[in-house]
Amino acid sequence: MSGQDKIVAELIRGLKHERDALKLQAHLASMEAREELSKLGDKVDELEHEYEPLKNAVQTSADDVLDSLKLVASEIRDGFKRIRDAV
Repeated sequence: MSGQDKIVAELIRGLKHERDALKLQAHLASMEAREELSKLGDKVDELEHEYEPLKNAVQTSADDVLDSLKLVASEIRDGFKRIRDAV
């Protein structure tokens, strides 16, 4: 596993952990927060699914892929923060 693979794997692991922790609090949240959490949870799964075939991408495009994955992860984290603030 390359350094970038480890970074992305840890990023996804962290997002899944955060998603699962928020699910525990979601039963107290509003319907809107639960719906947003569901959508973001789906995005985490989609991010992981899309990353799998890219693990073997050539290094030149791997940097672009990593930047894109980080952007999506940042958007997911921002969504988690909105939910956490609402709960």
